[in-house]
Amino acid sequence: MSQDLVPARSRSLRAAGPSRLPAVIAREGDRASRRFLEFFTANIRNRNTRAAYAHAVGQFLAWSEKRRVTLNRIEPMIVAAYIEQHPGSAPTVKQHLAAIRMLFDWLVVGQVLPFNPSTSVRGPRHVVKKGKTPILTVDQARQLLESVDASHVVGLRDRALIGVMVYSFARVGAVVRMRVGDYYPQGKRWWFRLHEKGGKFHEVPVHHKAEEFMDAYLQTAGISEDKKGPLFRSTQGKRRILTTVFLTRTDVLRMIKRRVADADLPASTCCHTFRATGITAYLDNGGTIENAQSIAGHESPRTTKLYDRTSDEITLDEVERIAI
Repeated sequence: MSQDLVPARSRSLRAAGPSRLPAVIAREGDRASRRFLEFFTANIRNRNTRAAYAHAVGQFLAWSEKRRVTLNRIEPMIVAAYIEQHPGSAPTVKQHLAAIRMLFDWLVVGQVLPFNPSTSVRGPRHVVKKGKTPILTVDQARQLLESVDASHVVGLRDRALIGVMVYSFARVGAVVRMRVGDYYPQGKRWWFRLHEKGGKFHEVPVHHKAEEFMDAYLQTAGISEDKKGPLFRSTQGKRRILTTVFLTRTDVLRMIKRRVADADLPASTCCHTFRATGITAYLDNGGTIENAQSIAGHESPRTTKLYDRTSDEITLDEVERIAI
């Protein structure tokens, strides 16, 4: 099933080709097909969520098709059987079940189905109390930032981008969507305006080190007046010339992998590492979970706690007390 679902522009959805739709859906006719496509195009606005749910739903419907189960014959036992044999991890299975539930809810509201067969199906139990995101120590983070060659605009861009993630606990998705005008003065301080999920904006005061990195980058790049232009821009091939195109999350990940390799730091380092590293460093220096939650823009302090690794050192110190 395609992850790039778009509404068919022809008079009939079938005219666009049933290969664009799972056979289980296409077989039910235009009404079910249209409602199915509307689930992804009108109901889910986030591109990443749309892709993940399209993949999950596509797997389930393909599994049903192999067993010759039509849409109207899908019942709780069918969904439960699929969940039971799913080879993915508990979080993956829970996500797939959530996607299936949402789809069937949408079909019920659209009067394509009389009831949601997945409502009563329970997913695997999965409780997370500690995140698995790899983090860097304060010394390692400093080593990485100092290792970036700041003699040219690409190095200044990369250092500034990493600095934003470390010092503002920002998600990479929010950082790559920033425009030049999202780094702005207010009173005596500079602020970041981060473009978060769901079209929300989150404003964070700029740490003095991040301000230093940003000013050096903007001055060399010469883009300070292009307020509506991308803040972090791609380059022309391997040339050190900035374009007017936004960097993507994939671009940032590749850059980070190169930078950590050059600095001889753990290869497991990823975009999310800097969010977890910044939060841990903040808490280790006496910051509170409540304030960390506010800076990070989390809805719940439990989410922020997943990034807190200050207890790792405490645990290690206590274990070393076992003097045998």
